[in-house]
Amino acid sequence: MLDIAIVGAGPAGLLTALRLHQQGLEPTIYESVQELKPLGVGVDIKTVGTAEIDDLGLLDEFRAISVDAEDSIFFNHYGQEIYAEKCGVHMGYLHEQRFVHRGYLQMLFYRTVLERLGADRVVLGARVTGYAQDETGVTLDIEHRDGRTEQVRHDAVIAADGIKSAIRRQMHPGQSEPEFSGITMWRGTTLREPFRGGHTILHLGDPHVASMIVYPIANDFEGSGKDLINWVVETNGEETIEDWNEVGDPARIIPLFATLKLPFLDVQDLIRSAREVYLFPLIRHAPLDSWVDGRVVLLGDAAHAMFPRGGNGITQAMIDARVVVEQLAAHPEDPHAAFVAYDLARREVVNRIVDNMRGEGYEVIRRIVADRTDGRPFDDIERVLPLAEADEIFSKYHALVGSPRPGHDAGEATGFRTWESAPSEASA
Repeated sequence: MLDIAIVGAGPAGLLTALRLHQQGLEPTIYESVQELKPLGVGVDIKTVGTAEIDDLGLLDEFRAISVDAEDSIFFNHYGQEIYAEKCGVHMGYLHEQRFVHRGYLQMLFYRTVLERLGADRVVLGARVTGYAQDETGVTLDIEHRDGRTEQVRHDAVIAADGIKSAIRRQMHPGQSEPEFSGITMWRGTTLREPFRGGHTILHLGDPHVASMIVYPIANDFEGSGKDLINWVVETNGEETIEDWNEVGDPARIIPLFATLKLPFLDVQDLIRSAREVYLFPLIRHAPLDSWVDGRVVLLGDAAHAMFPRGGNGITQAMIDARVVVEQLAAHPEDPHAAFVAYDLARREVVNRIVDNMRGEGYEVIRRIVADRTDGRPFDDIERVLPLAEADEIFSKYHALVGSPRPGHDAGEATGFRTWESAPSEASA
């Protein structure tokens, strides 16, 4: 039985451990922090991600900490509706699309690892700084929080150590320096009354000015009767450090949404009333030409750090975990062959998604509308962005990320317009 090390106890590393356990393996996880805490804000788990969680037997527990997504609606910088589509099972997918706090999801995976594998399989406060290998195994260099250093030996290593992966840096020293995109992401949460029934994701604004995504990540949060709302704002601005925990001042971005008026949500008050606000720069990481070095392989953000848009980073990491473990099961005596097969199955597919996320994905429809109206309100969205054109953009996007729209092959239109926002008297 292979003795496998996993570097990193984020959601990707923990889920990989659970997948290995399904195959009868007992991996050891090395994590640099001394104590795992539910840090971060919201993530949007697409249907393919929910399917992965269901396959681990954790669907009920996941539902208990997350919110079912029903509608996804796009508005311009004046609160005029551009496009809408149903989400998850409400569109006809077999699995739900759900919104959840990233830290709560990580803690669910962590508790499950402790229950199924045992606490001795997770080594906290152990930072992996590098590796060496030969024909029979891999030696990891570890620095402990108490100052000790040691070397540990395993048959193979799966590196899920995130955007600042030490393993990736050693494997690809010439491709590990990131480049600032010029875009800063503000991520916050606000406790408030539910909007639109508590199951809608909003896509707001003119990308030339600022973009905003809003969705609930907990209904009746802690028995308050209110929703915990996750919101994300993208601005063009100064570079910040690549760290999910850098605190930001929401007052700086409130004026960017002065023209945005929605009948069901005060966006400026949502930002002003935030419980927490974090800054994160959108960093371009070059797509890699290989995720494999002998008995060592990259997974999740370590392999394909992408702009955190559309829930694709965490969802693709979940698929990585399943595929790499499937290949290890198919090559039980040869981890290198397993890793090569995993790389062949996943890398080019995910690299295309990485490139697409740099180009806004389906959020591009708001930029199209802004360009075609010169940033002014419109009278008739059908004359600006016909529904059929928008629908085709979305259908191509969903197919790209591995979840083709149900019914699209039959020519069925799946996008629509709700006409909830009041029409503007101004014209483009």
